[in-house]
Amino acid sequence: MHGETIEGYHVEAFAEIFRASDIGPHETVAILAETGSRGINVAIAELALAQLGVRPFRLVAPTPKMGAMIVRSTGASRVLAGAAMAPLVAAMKAADVVVDLTLEGLMHAPQLGEILAAGTRIQVISDEHPDMLARMPPDPALKEAVRAAARRAREAKTMTVTSPAGSDLTVDMAGAQTVGIWGWTDKPGTLAHWPGGIVVSFPRAGTVAGRLVLSPGDMNLTYKRYVESPVALTLEGDRVVKVEGEGVDARLMRDTLAAWGDADAAAVSHVGWGLNPAARWDALTMMDKADTNGTELRAVAGNFLFSTGANEFAGRFTEGHFDLPMMGCTISLDGTPVVEYGRLL
Repeated sequence: MHGETIEGYHVEAFAEIFRASDIGPHETVAILAETGSRGINVAIAELALAQLGVRPFRLVAPTPKMGAMIVRSTGASRVLAGAAMAPLVAAMKAADVVVDLTLEGLMHAPQLGEILAAGTRIQVISDEHPDMLARMPPDPALKEAVRAAARRAREAKTMTVTSPAGSDLTVDMAGAQTVGIWGWTDKPGTLAHWPGGIVVSFPRAGTVAGRLVLSPGDMNLTYKRYVESPVALTLEGDRVVKVEGEGVDARLMRDTLAAWGDADAAAVSHVGWGLNPAARWDALTMMDKADTNGTELRAVAGNFLFSTGANEFAGRFTEGHFDLPMMGCTISLDGTPVVEYGRLL
């Protein structure tokens, strides 16, 4: 992955995800980008849509200036913020499909609900090198597995997460909003991101408590880094109230949480697990940080995906965000394991 050359298999991979989303010439399709978007992916998206007989139009917003804190991999793009961007929001609401190629994605953006309510469906293409995306084609079997897992999560009253490292977390699932993402969507008023293969629940405020212990080999995708030393998180009332550990991983998390200066950055965003057998745990070792947004790592089969930050279902919007895929955990719903020591059941 040394160059920015468009290959035929890149275009076919994008076309395949667009076919799965049932995007065709009968629809109005917008490509949402920003000035800092990965240009090769914008070009590939246009070529793939043209291959399907679609004539898309581009919506391009200026990439917002980064604040004092470095923002990475939040799912809460700020490109639509402010009155000046209202025409872009209106154009998205008028489109049948939006292909989202912003750097952070619209998953947790404040404007998302308004756009989906208009019936627009949003196909997010994660800010990944196209070689990585081409490795993750749509898989009908994955769709069925994610749908089944989402049904189980929606029916559950309690989720518990334990691990040999000392994790012991309890989530009250009553009233939680659960979504399953398999990578594409053909349903109006919905959003999907590619790569996919996860089920996540957004708990109500104040419904998560216990302890999580990150072990070497777990991942902190805010830093695009494997954890190298144990980090113990204590959660009370839906928030991380203590970060313990002697290594650089714990220090980084403490410093970053303090630097946000936003209590919501330490609150629970979502909990769930990965189901994609094509996603590789070791993928992060093969890429430069600029080449990945870590979406594949979130979908690794059997990982417990714990995230802090934005939770629109609890009324929280914040750029403070940690995505922490954890390996080797046991995840149970109402006492019945769905993942045991990191293995899907």
